[in-house]
Amino acid sequence: MAAGRRPGRSESFGEALLGKILDSAHELPPHLIGPLVADVMERLGGRRPQVLLQDYGQLVLVPLPGEGLTGGEPQVIDDSDAGRCFLDAVPVEVPQEDGVRVHLPLLDGGDQVGVMAVTLDSVDDDDRRLLLRISGLVADLLVTKHGYSDLFFDVRRDEAMSVAAEIQWSLLPPLAMIMPRVAVAGILEPAYHVAGDSFDYALNGDVLHVVMIDAMGHGLDAATMATVAIGAYRHARRSGIGLSEIYAFMDRAVAEQFGPEHFVTAQMLQLDTTTGRVQWVNAGHPPPILVRDHRVAQRLVAPTTLPVGLGGMEPRVSELGLVPGDRVLCFTDGVVEEHKSGGEEFGEDQLIDCVNQLERTGRGIRAVTRSLSHTLKQARGGQTSDDATLLMVEWRG
Repeated sequence: MAAGRRPGRSESFGEALLGKILDSAHELPPHLIGPLVADVMERLGGRRPQVLLQDYGQLVLVPLPGEGLTGGEPQVIDDSDAGRCFLDAVPVEVPQEDGVRVHLPLLDGGDQVGVMAVTLDSVDDDDRRLLLRISGLVADLLVTKHGYSDLFFDVRRDEAMSVAAEIQWSLLPPLAMIMPRVAVAGILEPAYHVAGDSFDYALNGDVLHVVMIDAMGHGLDAATMATVAIGAYRHARRSGIGLSEIYAFMDRAVAEQFGPEHFVTAQMLQLDTTTGRVQWVNAGHPPPILVRDHRVAQRLVAPTTLPVGLGGMEPRVSELGLVPGDRVLCFTDGVVEEHKSGGEEFGEDQLIDCVNQLERTGRGIRAVTRSLSHTLKQARGGQTSDDATLLMVEWRG
């Protein structure tokens, strides 16, 4: 290139399509995301565009309404091409009589928002590259605009939700985070009536911070206590103090607000994502399970202190070195203490059996966590009288 000569800046076809989304994004009302996607897909020569969002129970993908978008019935995640795209977070192309139906994962920070689908006459590598970039922008738009409208909540809600569950869902971080060194995935049951269970996490630099809690009781009282406990945890975590000090801060917050007869069990972890060193504190919570080489290796039994709010002694911090690929599964007591109809408790042995069966599939952490929750519920006869929450952390090395 001659000295002083600037490279060409004319707009290409692909840049124009991406620019259509970016130029509209700032002031785009949430309900016009669908029509914008439909317009961009039409310019690409696409037909029957769809944006599919997962419901709160993680059972189906529900079409987002909007002018130009194709509607239809919800698609079962475990029995559809869109569901396969959703579970494995990879594009799925399906030949049809009038072309190729392309399903693309809507990924935001590793979290799976849903699936975008469109039919093209044919698909080449240029189409694939452009569609992936468009789907990434659409996912970001959906996440960004979610807080400004009830539209996406209404689409994802498959049944009436209790007030306690509304509170808990508003408190949660994204259900999954997939990063190069670490991955996190969680799920709550019953999705529309959960009350006292919750979890939180944050990746601050090289350290992943995680907490899982179970507030005593049911309904609004439990949801309120969980809100205070998570709020106290976040405040203490952001102050940069250690696990023992975080426990003490949460303990005081719950005790001062609710009195001596109320408590919250808690499991707090910190994972150094560069070394795989994990530290944890157990406050009256079921011990986590370590999964190594796709099998349960051990229960992480360690000294415990009293649940948050009961004024326990300073907790002992336990440590373990992980190897790449290790997964740590945290769960609340509702997972293992549920009684089968007229029978005994479900128990940790059956939980371990289910984990081993699903781990053999070799699927990603998000798909395994979701399948595990649904498998456990089916094994209990489809009943969940108490909250049953799972949270899995994978150190990828």
